[in-house]
Amino acid sequence: MDIIRQYFPLCWLNVSVLNLPASPRFFKHNLIFYFSIVFFVQFNMVDDIDSIFEVMLETLLTLAFIALVLLTNGTFGDFIKVSSAILFCENVVALFLAPILFWVTVAEDTPSYMTLSLFLLWDLIIIGRIFKDALHINNTAGLVMSLFYFLISYGGAYGLYSLLIG
Repeated sequence: MDIIRQYFPLCWLNVSVLNLPASPRFFKHNLIFYFSIVFFVQFNMVDDIDSIFEVMLETLLTLAFIALVLLTNGTFGDFIKVSSAILFCENVVALFLAPILFWVTVAEDTPSYMTLSLFLLWDLIIIGRIFKDALHINNTAGLVMSLFYFLISYGGAYGLYSLLIG
C-alpha cells in the first residue's frame, strides 16, 4: 500500500518518476489491472470475444513503445519505474473514465463528450510529464511523446487488429 502512496502523486504531477522505487511486483499488479480494466471497457463496448486479442495487442504495444523509447534514449534501466508509472496513472484515469465512457455511449450529449475530453487531456498531460522526466526532455517534447504513445498503443492496436482479423 505504501508504494501506491508513492506513485499516486504522479497523477497530480507532484513527483518525478525517477524519484520513485522500482518494484517488479507493483509493475505486475498494474499490468494485470491495466489489462483487466481495458478488457472490461472493450468487452462492454464491443461485446465480442475477439476484444481479448485487441486488448492483448494494446498491452503489448504499450510495453513495446515504452521499451523502445527508453532503449533509444539509453535509459532502459528505468523500464520498471516508467512502465509502472504509466500503467498506474492509466489505471487511475481509467477508474474515472470507465463510467464516463458508458455515459457518453448512452447520452451522446455535449456535457458527456466535454467530460470525456477533460479526462483524456488529463491522461495525455500525465503521460507527457512521465516521458518528460524519464527522457530528460522539455514539456512540449513530453506531450509529443505522449501523443505518439497514444497513437501507437491505442491506434496501433486497433489498426493491427483490423488488419489481422478484418
